[in-house]
Amino acid sequence: MSGGAWAMLLTTVLAIGSLVFIIATMVKSIVNEKSEDRSILKDFGLSFVLMGLFFISWFAQGVAQWQTYTDEQREHNQAVSMGDFVSQFTSSTMENWQSEFLQLFSFVTLAALYIHKGSAESKDSDEKMEASLRRLEEKLGTLPKDAPQEPEEAWKLPDTPLKVS
Repeated sequence: MSGGAWAMLLTTVLAIGSLVFIIATMVKSIVNEKSEDRSILKDFGLSFVLMGLFFISWFAQGVAQWQTYTDEQREHNQAVSMGDFVSQFTSSTMENWQSEFLQLFSFVTLAALYIHKGSAESKDSDEKMEASLRRLEEKLGTLPKDAPQEPEEAWKLPDTPLKVS
């Protein structure tokens, strides 16, 4: 095998391995986190929909690319080879995933390092909300006895489960 073939094989194995890891992680999460009183679709519907959309779009990309590949091969009077198509499809898939992973990785890394005051990703908005809720509970006289009393934690609410009546 040539160096290019080894690289393509490695890339394909990594792509399939990544997909298997993501699906296995989702299954493990479902097994560990499902609740008895709700259906799996209600608890994990977003994951199922996103996974379905991913596979549908990936399949559609393959169909469209197969059509383009076979048209180009016929136009140049060349034989259609499944190996060449898989190589081309894997290459375009990796290009798409590389740009998406780079974008997501950049966002996650930058969001972990820097904040934008008041954004959902920033801790400061949670602290402000908890401080406001604590002031309201103190004013209403409904602040639980186990609420933190230390000055550095005066903004925190007690860690009690929410009860819906």
